[in-house]
Amino acid sequence: MSKAAAEIPIWSLNPSELINHIDSTKVGLSADEAKKRLLQTGPNLLKPHRHDTVLRSFIAQFTSPLVLILIFAAVVSAIAGAWTDAVIVVMIVVASAVLSFVQEFSAGQAVEKLRAQVAIKATVLRDGKPQVIPAEEIVPGDVVLLSAGSLIPADGIVLEANEFYVNQAVLTGETFPVEKKAGPVDMDAELTERLNMVFMGTSARSGTAHVLIVQTGADTEFGVIAQRLTLRPPETEFEHGIRRFGNLLTKVMTVLVLAVFVINIALEKPVMDSLLFAIALAVGIAPELLPAIISINLSKGAMEMAKSGVIVRRLNAIENLGSMDTLCTDKTGTLTQGVVRLDGALDVDGAPSEDVMRWAYLNAAFQTGMANSLDEAILNQPRPDVAGIEKLDEIPYDFIRKRLSVVVDSEPGEAVKPLIITKGALENVLAVCAFLRHGEALEPLEHEHKRAIDARFTEWSTQGYRVLGIAVRDVPQKDDYNADSDEREMTFIGFLLFFDPPKPDVIHTLKALKQLGVQVKIITGDNHLVARHVAEIVGLPTENTITAKELKILQDEALWNIAERTTIFAEVDPNQKERIILALRKMGHVVGYMGDGINDAPALHAADVGISVDQAVDVAKEAADFVLLRHDLDVLLAGIKEGRRTFANTLKYIFTTTSANFGNMLSMAGASLFLPFLPLLAKQILLNNFLSDFPAMGIPGDHVDDELVEQPHRWNIHFIRNFMIIFGLVSSVFDYATFGLLLLVMHASEQQFQTGWFIESLLTELVIALVVRTRGPFYRSRPGKALWMLTLAVSLVTLAIPYLPFSPFLGFTPLPAWIMAVLVALTCLYVAAAEIAKKFFYARATW
Repeated sequence: MSKAAAEIPIWSLNPSELINHIDSTKVGLSADEAKKRLLQTGPNLLKPHRHDTVLRSFIAQFTSPLVLILIFAAVVSAIAGAWTDAVIVVMIVVASAVLSFVQEFSAGQAVEKLRAQVAIKATVLRDGKPQVIPAEEIVPGDVVLLSAGSLIPADGIVLEANEFYVNQAVLTGETFPVEKKAGPVDMDAELTERLNMVFMGTSARSGTAHVLIVQTGADTEFGVIAQRLTLRPPETEFEHGIRRFGNLLTKVMTVLVLAVFVINIALEKPVMDSLLFAIALAVGIAPELLPAIISINLSKGAMEMAKSGVIVRRLNAIENLGSMDTLCTDKTGTLTQGVVRLDGALDVDGAPSEDVMRWAYLNAAFQTGMANSLDEAILNQPRPDVAGIEKLDEIPYDFIRKRLSVVVDSEPGEAVKPLIITKGALENVLAVCAFLRHGEALEPLEHEHKRAIDARFTEWSTQGYRVLGIAVRDVPQKDDYNADSDEREMTFIGFLLFFDPPKPDVIHTLKALKQLGVQVKIITGDNHLVARHVAEIVGLPTENTITAKELKILQDEALWNIAERTTIFAEVDPNQKERIILALRKMGHVVGYMGDGINDAPALHAADVGISVDQAVDVAKEAADFVLLRHDLDVLLAGIKEGRRTFANTLKYIFTTTSANFGNMLSMAGASLFLPFLPLLAKQILLNNFLSDFPAMGIPGDHVDDELVEQPHRWNIHFIRNFMIIFGLVSSVFDYATFGLLLLVMHASEQQFQTGWFIESLLTELVIALVVRTRGPFYRSRPGKALWMLTLAVSLVTLAIPYLPFSPFLGFTPLPAWIMAVLVALTCLYVAAAEIAKKFFYARATW
C-alpha cells in the first residue's frame, strides 16, 4: 500500500482495504503468525505485567522513608568513625528486609496463580477456526467473535454485524448503547461518530459481530487515555482504614521523635547518637512489617477461599467481604436452582398450544445472541415439526425492548413468506401487539382482552412462574429487518410459563448469613409477584417490596431511607440497580452485590464487594472482586468467614504493635530525659524490633475466635487509639518498674541497664501478642502453632543474648541469674496486668 493510503484513517477504509492494510484475512491469522505478532507487539494489556524479579522485589523493601533515613544515618555514623555501630545497624535493616521479602514474594506468587484461573478470555479465528484464548494474547490482525456480554478486548473494525449494540459509556460517557455496523465512515469522524469501530474496555450489549483487531494494549484509545492519567482504583474500606491508621501513627511518631531528639541535644548528649536514637525510635513505633503481614494475610485468605470455590481477583477486597453487612443478589441461580424448565406453552385462553410451542421453539433455535436459560428450557422440550423452515434474519434481545425476534420463511418449499416471531417480557410484547388469535380467528386487542391477560399473568406469577409473551406477524420480504419498522401491529398468540425451583438448602444458608450479621436483599428484573413468591418460600421478608416505577419517582434522599427497609427490588433496570447500591452505601452499609449478567456490571462496579460466578459474561467477571466457581451462596458464606478471619488477624498485629511498641518507645523517650546515657542504643532498638517481628509472621496462620467471625467489623480508629493508650500505659508502668529495679536495687551500669531493659521490653512485647490476640483470657484461646512456637523460640534467644560471644558488639553484658529471674517474673506479672486491663477495656469499649 502506498504511503498516502497508509495515512488514511483506518475507519475510513472499506473492509477489504483494511484487511490488506493490516495483512490479515477475513478468517483471521494462522497460529504461527499470531505468535510472531505477539512477540512484536507484546501482550494486549494497558500496562504490561510487571513480573518482578527477585532482585527488584528485594530492593523494594528498602524504599520506606524511615529505612532510607536509617541507612543514611548509619553511613554518616561510619564516616564519623563508629564503624561497628553502623555495620550492625545496616545488618539488622537488611535482615528485616529479607524477612519481609521472603514472605511477601512467595505470597504474591501464589495469588497470581489463583488469578490466572479467572482471566478474561476471548474467541478468535485462528487457522480459520474459532478458538478461545486469554485476551492478553490478542494481536492486530486477529478476527474476534463478539456477542452480548462480551468485553471488547482491543480496538477493532467491524467486518460483520447483526443488531450489534455496544455500551461505550466507560470511554465516551454516552448513556445509551450505540449500534455498530460494518462499512467505512468519514475520514474526519470523531471517536463517537466511528460507528464501524469498537474500543477496548467497552462491552457488547446485544447482537453479534466479527471484528478485525487493529490496535492492542497501550496503543488503543483507552490505552492512550491511561497513559495521560494516573489510573487509581477507588479506595476500599480496608485501604481507607489502613490510611487513617497510618496517619495516626505518623502524628504520634513525629511528635515523639522530634521531642526526644531536641531534648537530648539540649541535654548535651552526642549529636550522632541522639540522631540514631531518635530515628530508631521512629522505626520502633512504625509497624514496618504491616505491609508484609497484610500481604501474607490476604494471600493466605485468598488461598483458603480458593479451596472453598471463591477466586479472589482483587486482594484488598477480602477484608471488605468480611466487613460486608448487606448482600444484594438476583434470585436466579442464587436463591433458585438456576435450572429453568418450561412448564407451559399456552394460547391466549390458557390452554396448551402446539402452535405456541412451535413458534417459541423456532425463536429459541434461530437466535444467535446471548445464551440464556429460558431458550435452553424451550429447546429441551420435544422438537416440534419445524422441518424445512429457514431463518431469514433476527433482531437480538436488548434490555430496553426486553424482546427477541427472529424472521423465518414460514412456508418451506413455496414462495418465501417471511414471518416475524417475537417473544419477551409480557408487557413489552403486548406493547407491540394490535391483535390476538382465538383459535384460527384474529381479533383486535381490546382493553377487556388485556385485563384478562393481566389476570392470568398475576395468577401465574403469584405461583412463582416467570411468564413471557409470544407474538407473530407476516412481514414483507426485504434484506434487513429492525425493531422500529417490524416489531409493530403484531398478533399475540400466547404465553410461555417457566419455573425455577428454589434451592433446597438455601433457607439454611440465608439463616447462616443472618447469624453472621449479613442482611440479604433481592434485586431482580423479574416482576414483583414472582420475586415475592420466591422470597416467601426461602424465608425472606416480603412486606417491603418496591418496583422500578416506584423507584423512578423517588428522590435520592428518600431512596436512602427506603432502601434500608426494603428487601425486594423488582422489575429494575441496570441503572436502578446501581442507584440502589449507592443508596445503601450512603447509609453507611458495606454492600456486596452478586450478579452474572451484562445488566449487573454497573452494580458490581458500585458495590464495596462485587461478586460474580465463573459462568458469568466477561463484563460481569471483569467488574467483580470475587468469582465463585459454583453459583451457590454456601460458597460465599465460607468466603465471608475467611474475610473476617483475615481482618481479625490483621488487627492482631496492629494491636500488638500499638500496645507494646508504643509503650516501650514512650518509656524510652521518658527515660532519655533523666538518664545520663541513652536507655537503649539505636542498634539495640533495631534488634528488639527485628526479633519481635519473627513471631508476628505467625499471626496470619493464627486461630480466630468464633466471636470475631460472627459479626462484621470495620475500621475504628477511635477504638485503636484508645487501645494503644491503655495498653501502652500498662507497658510503660512495667518498663518504669524495670528501671527502678535496675537503678535503685541493682545500681546497674550503663551496659547492665541497657541489657536488662532490652530483655524486659522484648519479652513483654512477645507475650502481649498472646494476650491481645483474643478478647477472652489468653489461656482459653489456643494460638496457632507457628505463633506460639516462634514466640517461645525468640523468648529463649532473648534470654540467651547477653551470654553469647557477640553480645559486647551489641552493647550487652551478662546479668546475674537473680536479675534474670526477676525480669521473667516481671513479664509474668505484666501478662496478668494486661489481662486485667483487657477485661476492663472490653467491658467499656465497643468496636
